[in-house]
Amino acid sequence: MNLSKLKNLNLKTEVLSGLTVALALVPEAVAFSIIAKLSPLVGLYSAFIIGLFTSTLGGRPGMISGATGAIAVVIVALVTRHGVEYLFAAVILMGIIQMAIGFLKLGKFIRLVPQAVMFGFLNGLAIVIFTSQFSQFQMPDGSWLTGTALGIMVGLVILTMAIIHFLPRISRAIPSSLAAIGIVSAIAIGFNFSTKTVGDIASISGGLPMFHLPLVPINMETLAIILPYSLIMALVGLIESLLTLNVIDEMTETRGKGNKESIAQGVANTVCGFFGGMGGCAMIGQSIINVNSGGRNRVSGMVAAVGLLLIILFGASLVEKIPMAALVGLMFMVAIGTFEWASVRIFKKVPRTDVMVMIVVAAVTVIFHNLAVAVIIGVIISALAFAWESAKKIHTTTITDENNVKHYHIEGPLFFGSVTAFKELFDYSNDPDEVIIDFTDSTVRDHSAIEALNSMTRRYDKLGKKVHLKHLSEDCRLLLDNADEIIEVNHWEDPHYKIADNLLD
Repeated sequence: MNLSKLKNLNLKTEVLSGLTVALALVPEAVAFSIIAKLSPLVGLYSAFIIGLFTSTLGGRPGMISGATGAIAVVIVALVTRHGVEYLFAAVILMGIIQMAIGFLKLGKFIRLVPQAVMFGFLNGLAIVIFTSQFSQFQMPDGSWLTGTALGIMVGLVILTMAIIHFLPRISRAIPSSLAAIGIVSAIAIGFNFSTKTVGDIASISGGLPMFHLPLVPINMETLAIILPYSLIMALVGLIESLLTLNVIDEMTETRGKGNKESIAQGVANTVCGFFGGMGGCAMIGQSIINVNSGGRNRVSGMVAAVGLLLIILFGASLVEKIPMAALVGLMFMVAIGTFEWASVRIFKKVPRTDVMVMIVVAAVTVIFHNLAVAVIIGVIISALAFAWESAKKIHTTTITDENNVKHYHIEGPLFFGSVTAFKELFDYSNDPDEVIIDFTDSTVRDHSAIEALNSMTRRYDKLGKKVHLKHLSEDCRLLLDNADEIIEVNHWEDPHYKIADNLLD
């Protein structure tokens, strides 16, 4: 930590913010462990290990990582079919893959995610966070709370949300989220309200995580089993982490380091696998809690991780008394803050494709609870829409000069999406014996474009007509030169412009 950051460090705020996050991590880690058919302590240990390493080594101070639902959904099949030992091995391999991605500096590709996809991702995630709290309004047998029990639950949730919303207007001495949890817990315990608590979900008491080598055969058969899961977990984890990094960047008006975060996530998951963890990635809900509570530094993440371990070791009996209503109210406020309300207001101001992308990404996130798949689908739709719009932009203007040479002035990119329209621009039969095609306002982008040029020039050649390609950019020339098995191009200097002469065999 350099001196300028040390001067700006508000230690009290960082510590209190970290404690708030530690309390919020407990029910999430327990819930994700249950989803993956694992002991609650597996998720809690994972949250501690991943949170500690990423906050210490990661590229986004203030971001919180731990056991997540996205990873839990992926690993449940592996645990069911092959057992937890194969899970631990898969988590180690997952970490190695993530480190490799970071060292190869591939994290930068997250910048290719369009803003519409980001809006859909955040809106879908907000809905998932909000609706996932509904299970806390149910009895163990699945029936819904009624009567007094429902009234107490709803009342405590509303009180929690009100404290979080209004307390900052009165005082910012302590994070409003932590104050809300403390006040609501004191009221519930003081008045002996009969309401669901953290302890009703599962016991969170335990010891220190122990080093453990996965008890699996070290051979190609084991690798064949775990590699598909490890690869999916690595990519899902990095996509979710790097998207969360972007969100925190915007909230704090700073910039994190994606490749450094990828390496830190990989180190954290590798260590996690050796200590019997389920793996994980960044948690956008807890990250937003941390940032909104004032956590901007590595200290808050480290305090959250260590605080979680202390809860497991010494504070389980106290934390288990916290009413779930307080944590539900906290997560409701996170959901409200996560939703991009501005995206709704701009529906009529942005292209319909962007609106469709936002809706599709949000819907996939809500229906399948898989943020990585939702983002990939959104990027594909956006890319196809961009290609389609770009394909429609190619057109030409023509003139025939006094020497009976016809000039085609091409405008728009020539690539796989526009080659069909490009071929239809030319009047092959009626054109004069010499044709010049001017690419001043166009570029040759890919192999399909080269093939289109080849097809066009061959048609002219069959009619005994000469074709010149004029004003090709340097990158276009290089592309054509590298494809000389398709089209032979010679370059020569003209007094007024550069021309590429197509000399067909």
